Amino acid sequence: MIRIASRVPGPPVRRLTATLYGYAFLSDLVLLYPLYVVFFADTGLSVGQISSLFVIWSAAGILFEVPSGAWADVVSRRLLLCLAPLVAAAGFALWVSLPSYPAFAVGFLLWGAGGALVSGALEALVWTELDRLGAVDRFARVLGRARTAGVLGVVASGVFAGPVLAAGGYPAVAVASVLACLLAALVATRLPEHRPPAAGPTRPTAVGSAGPPAERDDGDGGLGWWETLRAGVTQVRTRPPVRGAVLLVAVVAADWGALDEFTPLLALDTGVGAQVVPLLLLLLWAGVTIGGLLAPVGERLSRRGYAVLLGLVGVALAGGALLRHPTGFVLLAVAFGAAQLATVLADTRLQARITGDSRATVTSLAGMATDVLIIGTYAGFGLLATVAGTSVAFAVTAGPYLLVGLVLLTRRRRGAAVPTGGTASGPD
Repeated sequence: MIRIASRVPGPPVRRLTATLYGYAFLSDLVLLYPLYVVFFADTGLSVGQISSLFVIWSAAGILFEVPSGAWADVVSRRLLLCLAPLVAAAGFALWVSLPSYPAFAVGFLLWGAGGALVSGALEALVWTELDRLGAVDRFARVLGRARTAGVLGVVASGVFAGPVLAAGGYPAVAVASVLACLLAALVATRLPEHRPPAAGPTRPTAVGSAGPPAERDDGDGGLGWWETLRAGVTQVRTRPPVRGAVLLVAVVAADWGALDEFTPLLALDTGVGAQVVPLLLLLLWAGVTIGGLLAPVGERLSRRGYAVLLGLVGVALAGGALLRHPTGFVLLAVAFGAAQLATVLADTRLQARITGDSRATVTSLAGMATDVLIIGTYAGFGLLATVAGTSVAFAVTAGPYLLVGLVLLTRRRRGAAVPTGGTASGPD
């Protein structure tokens, strides 16, 4: 059973969450975010070259995702969260120091590696710490607020990028981005990490010492990296509840995560001018922010309610796109907010089902599956958009949400609740 926390979080929980929110905000306060495509174009890269960089970026995430998750389980999740923004900062500095296609490619490799270091390690650390503090039922709302803090970081980067670019050009934007990454790494050092002794071999206690062995701090488990990786893969392969939760995370997160990259094209397809596009995108980010903050409400959804939530994502995505009018972005904002909420709840469902010392490894497997589906969505969307247009491609790509929602509604199951934050559920 998962312990139930009191309604008012204690000081340790507040310290953990405040540090986490600061880390999430600073990690996404990268002023290069809204400008890097323009920077590449100004350097002379073609659309094809820029597209190939995105493929390198995605491939790097897939390559490093699972190995870094196993590393987090063996060494230290906090250490990886400290390293991640430093690795990304090195890539950003390389871009501006040596602006060229090879430097951009290496920078994307570093950025992808940095993202992989966070994926898995962050969710595993937060779940473990909240569980230790008897507040694991707060995981969904904490994760939702952390995602919202990241969104606010992206919004802030969009606000400040233009003035900084006007004042100091791309070098100033890069310096500000690197500084934000350094601050994020500094904040990560304040994250707590107390992990229980692993089931395997442990360090002997001193002769004559009294009491139980001390908690394991910053890793030092009995399993090595390869054994931890195999244990995580085995858990996904042999335990249907975990495998189902991994697949749910991948499907729910990948679709809207990929479509987000094409929303500027959809905005232009409505007939507005380029100067209006940022305003429509800001509406989407507002929806995402609200979706993350609604996690405490989403925790009370039954299995049927979660299926309806996914149906809302699919219908609102398709309807908003097919309107081919700026007002359609209101529906898209609803869809993106519901998708953010569904993703947070799916992540919580996964954490509630993982057992053993491979928590970050299993979470990274879900991240890798998400990245693979995102690449497939990119390819499928491109083909559909070429044949039928951007709006139709959006509508068709929203189909998996309706399909998964239908499966959840019709699939027989012992118990009615979808596992979110309060209790662990039984197998599917």
